Amino acid sequence: MALLQDELKIKKIRELLKMKLALPSYQRPYSWGVKSTNTLFLDTFNAYQEGVQEYRIGSVILHKDNGRYNVVDGQQRLTTLSILLYCLGYEDQGLLREKYNQLSNDAIVTNFSILSKRINELSEDVQSKYKEYLLEHCSAVQIVTDSEQEAFQFFDSQNSRGKELKPHDLLKSYHLREMNSEDENQKVKIINSWENINQDNLEDLFKIYLYPLTQWYKGKEGLGYSSSKIDSFKGIKGANIYNYAIYQKASNLYVEQFNTNGSNELLSSKLLNQFQLTQPLIAGKRFFNYTLHYGKLLEKIQKLISHFHDHDQIPSKRSGDIYIKQLYECSLLFFADRFGFESLTQSVMQQLYSWSYSLRLAMTAVYPQTINKYAKGLHERANFGIDMFSAISEMEDPEGLKLLALKQPDIDDNNQEKYKAVYELLCEWNGW
Repeated sequence: MALLQDELKIKKIRELLKMKLALPSYQRPYSWGVKSTNTLFLDTFNAYQEGVQEYRIGSVILHKDNGRYNVVDGQQRLTTLSILLYCLGYEDQGLLREKYNQLSNDAIVTNFSILSKRINELSEDVQSKYKEYLLEHCSAVQIVTDSEQEAFQFFDSQNSRGKELKPHDLLKSYHLREMNSEDENQKVKIINSWENINQDNLEDLFKIYLYPLTQWYKGKEGLGYSSSKIDSFKGIKGANIYNYAIYQKASNLYVEQFNTNGSNELLSSKLLNQFQLTQPLIAGKRFFNYTLHYGKLLEKIQKLISHFHDHDQIPSKRSGDIYIKQLYECSLLFFADRFGFESLTQSVMQQLYSWSYSLRLAMTAVYPQTINKYAKGLHERANFGIDMFSAISEMEDPEGLKLLALKQPDIDDNNQEKYKAVYELLCEWNGW
């Protein structure tokens, strides 16, 4: 299995769209917004008007499988080009006949509406010439391999607009390569669940919650999550045979089997929690389950906050307010991860809210750097020395949280009035 050298070539769009293109089950939904769609139209139309002999739209990575070509990278551009050409009256293409999910269908309908309006602004003669320009003078670098895993390796360094790939995209391709031995139906189910997550939410899950938490409890920096920091989520590879890896893989396998087959007399009969933020994850399918698990847990915590607090107790007008709210969510997420969601009692909520919002009352301006410093117990303006996440990671039971004595911060006079509901709540709970 290797790169197919005879199919590594520059192809005109007409030739590319006449191939038996297919969208594999693991592909993410079509999600280009109107801005990207309009940019593609303007770029190609300007090239047509300027008489550019060949306009290159980038590269397309394909996995050849039984005569069909699965689109590994380039789906967003190819689908948008297909919509654009359809608006111009060109129907000799098969990609739009592929099965898209509902999220993709909604984006296709929206972009069809946008492009139709742009095309209707052109005369019939210009429409005809522009269509031929797209088909004959626009091209892409076609990269074909008969190995799905090799296709993902190419995907690691590619994207639709030539920019750096999102960290979660790189993680997706990395962990797919670790799923060689998985049942195909199981793989499809896992990837479909992953791809149906809102991609912005997925990006936030890692950047705002999981990455900081996996660093803060160790006293490390939680800022700057990017493609260069994804090693934190690559996990233990299947080929790793060192003692620590075998122990972790055996533990994970036991939990999976326990939840599949039922309990034994040594443990309670309920399903076992499969993940811990303080433990390494296992590369492959468990990474995707890990992501889904923490995404769902975060949603539960956000709902709990909305039910537990009045609206004005969770301010959100300023960026600093949002950072504080996210810190509060992080603390609840980390606590629930260690002790279970049911451990988030009223007293726990009060303690972690008091810790989080003490910083809001003490600071006129709050930035990510402020949060990072406070989370490690290093902020001199509030609760200096209380390294909350390290403390939680060392607690043996939820009662340990009550042993952390929070200190009344030096409250900014303006904040006392600006955040009156927060101030009154903390005074009530803490006897200030």
